[in-house]
Amino acid sequence: MEEIETGSFLSAADSRVPGHEIRVVSWNINRGEQLDGVLEFLRRTPADLVLLQETDVNARRTRYRNVAREIAQALRMDYVFGFEFEELTQGNRDSPAYHGQATLSRLPISESRILRFRRQSGFWRPRWYIPTIPGFQRRLGARMALVSHISWLETQLIVYNVHLESRGDDALRCSQLVEIIQDAQRYDSAVPIIVAGDFNFDLSQQPAASLLADSPLDNPFQSGSVRPTTTRSRLGSARTIDWILTRGPLTSVGAELDDSVLASDHYPMSLTLAPKPGSGWLLRASVFEQDCR
Repeated sequence: MEEIETGSFLSAADSRVPGHEIRVVSWNINRGEQLDGVLEFLRRTPADLVLLQETDVNARRTRYRNVAREIAQALRMDYVFGFEFEELTQGNRDSPAYHGQATLSRLPISESRILRFRRQSGFWRPRWYIPTIPGFQRRLGARMALVSHISWLETQLIVYNVHLESRGDDALRCSQLVEIIQDAQRYDSAVPIIVAGDFNFDLSQQPAASLLADSPLDNPFQSGSVRPTTTRSRLGSARTIDWILTRGPLTSVGAELDDSVLASDHYPMSLTLAPKPGSGWLLRASVFEQDCR
């Protein structure tokens, strides 16, 4: 299984001179089953970075579309798609189907890689006694974060597009979050970092709350009232499981959860980010913007 697919639909006319602020949207789009509704929201929500989870490629349930590529093409953005799973019941040997995360950008994506978590649930693995039918969702692959380096002003913005395990317990999800925090230590503390996506548990509650309190990650969405980020489902009540976290010299404004959008079983989240006042990066950014005028 190839780990990463890339594509470019950003023309010179569509790109913009990067300013102090960038807008980030993160959204679990439920495979892209309601693609028209997803596109309707994204078209009317200007964003520099779009982080999508649960994105299908060549799956029967989404009419064999490359959802990541179609969204990037419609929005005229560059994209990178990270393969999380091969969906064994959605394709065939000659035409396999995949599922994963997609990061779309109006700023240059200099490189991307996959952080595949060491601890995984065995729930999705095919077994001889489980029928290979869509309802059982047999898969090959593993949960991961898609890590991309985005060129912004005079620095690299590191973006972790995250999908933690939905099966298993919070201890498993905490261990995967720890792997992200540890991986981020490879970058100097002055490097701005975004960690966003579907965490599949409430980071404002224990055990995640203590873990984040002892980490360098900030949670802009916890400053206000924490609201459910999923719709109410047949299997239970709505949950608060999607987040956008930051690290480094970043200040956040305009944190929004749009719970009027019903194109997925999750709501889209958005956040405006800028260099933190007083940081050396902010001074360099000011000089860069003057040069770009």
